[in-house]
Amino acid sequence: MRLVVLGVSASALGLVAGFGLGQPSPPPGYLTPAAAPDTLKILPPAPKAGDADDEADQAIFRATRRLQGGARWALAQNDARDDAAAVLADFSCAAGVALDPAKAPKLAAVLVRMRADVHHAVDAPKDFYHRPRPYLEADGPICVDKTEALATSADYPSGHASWGWAVGLVLAELTPDRATQILARARVYGESRVVCGVHTPSAVVEGRTNGSIVVAALHGDPAFRADLEAARSELSALRKDAAAPAAQCRVEAELVAARPW
Repeated sequence: MRLVVLGVSASALGLVAGFGLGQPSPPPGYLTPAAAPDTLKILPPAPKAGDADDEADQAIFRATRRLQGGARWALAQNDARDDAAAVLADFSCAAGVALDPAKAPKLAAVLVRMRADVHHAVDAPKDFYHRPRPYLEADGPICVDKTEALATSADYPSGHASWGWAVGLVLAELTPDRATQILARARVYGESRVVCGVHTPSAVVEGRTNGSIVVAALHGDPAFRADLEAARSELSALRKDAAAPAAQCRVEAELVAARPW
């Protein structure tokens, strides 16, 4: 199976700064340092080598290497792209509408700005715990290149899972009739990091916690709430005439319904 991201224009792509490893930091977010929650004090400590959670994480890494080359592996590769254009496309089926920055610039702008707040929530615990990624602890293929930048970025918590869950919460709020599908896709977006072999399940679970923390804090910011309402109106209009691609969505729905481990 080959998963594709819905096309976006060059100008639209220029709107979205990279959030991935080795890419420039995103533009300033909504939250001031005083308003940003200290996730290092909120998240539980990362698992330690040899404890029960660590052993479970390593066992799941080994078990999921069997997925290499299959449809779920392809979805994990697709989900590894985490800029706003890609994540909008990734949530299109769940939202029931073809999303991209050209058609939904206000929504894209919200995601780009809140990306910095997610980034901040990830950095402190990553830097504190320095938990190695699972493929550095046990041999096995991963769904992306084994770069130095990837290896030097810690496992816990997952930035992708934090980002995907935060985006899912925002989209679920904007389209509550699609909340079930959107949040299921957000869960799977994080699980893709385990399938890929670049994060442990523990890192993904606390990535979801991280994303929830950020979105809760964002709702206390007037600028975020105003931008969210503008995005709501934009998305409501878009949903009237921009359906997501049916064939791609049928394949995705089958993968969302199946547990990868």
